[in-house]
Amino acid sequence: MEKDIVNIGKSVVIKGELNGSEDLTIEGHVEGTIQLRDHVLTIGPNGRIKAQVFAKSVIVLGEVTGNVTASDKVDIRDNGSVDGDIISPRVAIAEGAHFRGSVDMQRKPGQAPQGPKPEIKAAAPQQPAAPQPQGVPPVQRVGA
Repeated sequence: MEKDIVNIGKSVVIKGELNGSEDLTIEGHVEGTIQLRDHVLTIGPNGRIKAQVFAKSVIVLGEVTGNVTASDKVDIRDNGSVDGDIISPRVAIAEGAHFRGSVDMQRKPGQAPQGPKPEIKAAAPQQPAAPQPQGVPPVQRVGA
């Protein structure tokens, strides 16, 4: 089964809302909103985006100005540029990439953390206090 991938060429300019239900590669210019909630959006090296982006995964090789929200991963590759905030559980920024904004990597509620689970150990039982030597009064703390 071949996966559908749509390309928007570098001479194409889109202004408005772009929705889709397949993977998309943009080499042209897009302004507005891009929504590919369950699919991969790739901004090619010639792509210039001024938009709010919502996708499963976003790969940036060109320029994005606007906030990027991905349910899986945002990957800013070498020479890629993002000016805006990123919300995604996984973010990769390559050496040579440009990023200006904030990153929110919080998981969705109910999503299990990846990797090994921390071990929970029961607290060791308390040792009884050492007996006081005969003839020595116990120490009293005042004001504590």
